[in-house]
Amino acid sequence: MRHAGNAGDETVILLHGFPQTSATWSPYLAHLAAAGYHAVAPDLRGYAPSARPTTVDQYKLDHLVDDVVAVADDLGVERFHLVGHDWGGIIAWAFAAAHPDRLHSLTSVSMPHPRAIVSSLWRSSQLLRFWYVGFFQMPLLPERLLAARRGALLRQFLRQYGLPHPPTDAYVTAMLQPGALQAAMSYFRALRPRPFLAVGRISVPTLFVWSTHDAALGPVAAGATEAQIDGPYRFEVLPETNHWILETRFEQLIQLILDHLLASGSPGGRNQRGRSRGHPPQ
Repeated sequence: MRHAGNAGDETVILLHGFPQTSATWSPYLAHLAAAGYHAVAPDLRGYAPSARPTTVDQYKLDHLVDDVVAVADDLGVERFHLVGHDWGGIIAWAFAAAHPDRLHSLTSVSMPHPRAIVSSLWRSSQLLRFWYVGFFQMPLLPERLLAARRGALLRQFLRQYGLPHPPTDAYVTAMLQPGALQAAMSYFRALRPRPFLAVGRISVPTLFVWSTHDAALGPVAAGATEAQIDGPYRFEVLPETNHWILETRFEQLIQLILDHLLASGSPGGRNQRGRSRGHPPQ
């Protein structure tokens, strides 16, 4: 787990996705701390050798949400801001629906609301965009192929989805640790539509940042997310940007996050009113 800032300041918990680690958030932690926040980035379940269950059931969504509860409780924090990207975004949506009383605000980067994703599967290209999910759900084969030749196929997969070279090399190295790929694949193997549909409506102030060139997550799911939000909602669309917003659009994203935290925080924060909408291309 990575920390920056003073423990007494308003807390921001940041959740990474696949195949990232807590290190992905390092520049964000520094800027959040400089802005007066206590920023915390844990490694998700399975991404650290010390917390790597070997059974698929241990990667169900309810366990991942409980992990966030445990992190906050260990920090002694009752309410905090939650930010998630990719799988971290799924967990963040589910947490916000289940524990709105624990949050000042929610930020999801790239990942639409889970119900919006399910609703888009049969009325858009989203099912085709998720081709890799079916592959990752196969037993044994994905980790063997992805790890072969020092991660050549995994490296190719990430590069084809637009991830720059330096983080690609870092993520592949992390995934080649014993058990890491199996754990990462377990997220997908535990994935079922019912838990996605069980994620409820969102009442906390929410920022959703999506990019027009995201090959994995399309505009229909992104646009349908607003229908799942009851509280203040801001939807920001980054044009000419792929799925890897954290790595490629740092300056834009950190400013969006800081603006949202300021608008949604408690001491000194301003209550966000109304809705600011972006519109994905159809």
